[in-house]
Amino acid sequence: MSTEPPDTPVRCPARPSYLWLKAVIDRYVALVVFVMAAPLLATLAWLVRRDSPGPAFFRQTRAGLHGRPFTLLKFRTMRTDADPFGDSPQTGGDPRITRMGRWLRETSLDELPQLLNMLRGEMSLVGPRPLYLQQMVEWGARQRGRLLVKPGLTGLAQINGRGSITIEEKLEWDVRYVESVCLRTDLGILWHTFRSVWARSGIYEVQYSRAQERRSTVAPERGR
Repeated sequence: MSTEPPDTPVRCPARPSYLWLKAVIDRYVALVVFVMAAPLLATLAWLVRRDSPGPAFFRQTRAGLHGRPFTLLKFRTMRTDADPFGDSPQTGGDPRITRMGRWLRETSLDELPQLLNMLRGEMSLVGPRPLYLQQMVEWGARQRGRLLVKPGLTGLAQINGRGSITIEEKLEWDVRYVESVCLRTDLGILWHTFRSVWARSGIYEVQYSRAQERRSTVAPERGR
């Protein structure tokens, strides 16, 4: 997808004024939406617990700005005995997903608790989706450029395929966002996100990477 070598340094053109404005907008939007959606959040939390045994929320450590760890919040969509670091579901029929969890994933409402991450300044409305800390060792210098901005609820990878593209393509879209970050880019991503969520497209992972169908499988040796 990219013609740049994997060790090409990434330059983020974001100005301090833009970063300040973005942080203010993020917290304001998160606060307003959280207050307005509080009854919905409470209802969804109750439904998650009623549907299957376990907590309403899923918590997991992810990589934030400059790789700093933070606790990501989501509504729980899987059974409590599922491996939290296991492969992403490929269909809504995955037995690890609860009935309520399937609906939450397909409507993207499972991400609503991340409004609290935004209020704490750990996430933004727009930015690369936060990935596992242990995945950082697999990235090249260019791919690590995605850590130059805060992770977001949505980003270029989410409006350009989401689960239907490989991890390499997702990382490249994330880096392209960093290289072109500005208010206009953010507004365009938000507009296309609403369309993608409405269409419920790219929800489930098709193939993890170019070499592996699933993240847990071992990539085949060259020449075999």
